[in-house]
Amino acid sequence: MMEEIKILKMTLEDLAQIENCLISDFDDFWSVDTLKSELMGPNKAYIVAKQDEEIIGFAGCMKNFPEIEIMNIVVKKNCRGKGIGKMLLQKMIENAKNDGAQEIFLEVNENNKVARQLYQNAGFSEMGKRKNYYRQESAIVMLKKV
Repeated sequence: MMEEIKILKMTLEDLAQIENCLISDFDDFWSVDTLKSELMGPNKAYIVAKQDEEIIGFAGCMKNFPEIEIMNIVVKKNCRGKGIGKMLLQKMIENAKNDGAQEIFLEVNENNKVARQLYQNAGFSEMGKRKNYYRQESAIVMLKKV
């Protein structure tokens, strides 16, 4: 029987598990060193989604009050389409509200229709575009008032 998914604060110990499958399972977006410096950085907050003690997703933000910027929401490739990204996003929004943030920003690849729909469904609106943000692809800047 599959255990329920838990959303927990990311720890340095979690990085050891993520490191082994970061490139293969979570896309080529950041190195484990980048993730470690993010996790240890000031005004940063990272969470993980765990099922049966396995990390199946994670998300992080930078707190620049009264704004919060979501840095990433990533789900293991074999776990996508199951609502895990939505759970992580909802927890980030809930944490932002609890911290007293007024706005949440993020950038999303203009070609990532699934992610854009997720953010729109959560109340984010498109504010603008950053050309060639992801190598050759542009990013859509999105905003949600909290």
